[in-house]
Amino acid sequence: MHRRSAHERQPQHPYPHPHSNPRPYAHADTDPQAAAPAPPFNAPAARQLRVALGMGPEHVAYGMRSSYGLPYVTPDLVAAWEGGAVSPTGPELSALAGVLWCSVGELVTAPRTLREHRTAQGIAAEDVARAVGLELSSYLGMEETGEWRGTDRQSAALATVLDLSLPELTTVTGRETKLRELLHSAVTTRWQAHVRPITKMLALDRHLLEDVLQEMHTDYQGLMTATLTWANGTAATDSGDAGRDYLDRITDHFWSLVRRTAPY
Repeated sequence: MHRRSAHERQPQHPYPHPHSNPRPYAHADTDPQAAAPAPPFNAPAARQLRVALGMGPEHVAYGMRSSYGLPYVTPDLVAAWEGGAVSPTGPELSALAGVLWCSVGELVTAPRTLREHRTAQGIAAEDVARAVGLELSSYLGMEETGEWRGTDRQSAALATVLDLSLPELTTVTGRETKLRELLHSAVTTRWQAHVRPITKMLALDRHLLEDVLQEMHTDYQGLMTATLTWANGTAATDSGDAGRDYLDRITDHFWSLVRRTAPY
């Protein structure tokens, strides 16, 4: 464990008031990575990892100052991260992972956006852009807007470089809403009419998709046609509630059935 001098025990940059800027020298025009939002920080995991290593907040702060060139990090700032008062930026998250001997992915909650997945994997934007065949500025624009405009080939390359499952790829490329709409129509009308557009969207095996959609249609229609058993209509109300819940979670049902039928 690192030993600190008396000078180091007196932080040069005490943790500021929450409404002030703790990093006055980190500007978007000079340090875009510092300004970029990081994935959702898993504060309890950070504390558990630190405690498991027998480290105090002061040891973490010292490691980030001495090994990663972040002179403003103090024990109070580390405690604020762990307490959920503030979240570390992307560079701070990478440094924290290094000090705690873990991956960035262990310090974040489940990522959903393209930028969150990339940061969780610890991959630079330049490397992702190169892997998928995009200009860096174009790729960063897609991260910023959350609108993926890559081709099918580029989407496949994106899934490979970021280790995305098919559901994750569907989410980060902005196709989840359209998928939900198609599934909603499939279970409430004729499921056969929706096989082709969903197959094209997800590149799933057609026979697999037919089995999944048919089962979902049967399940939903079964909920909606439940026999009324009580005169006061309670059973009908319960059936309607179950049907609405099914539609609210329709993409979860879909991926669960796909996973059960074939790994993706």
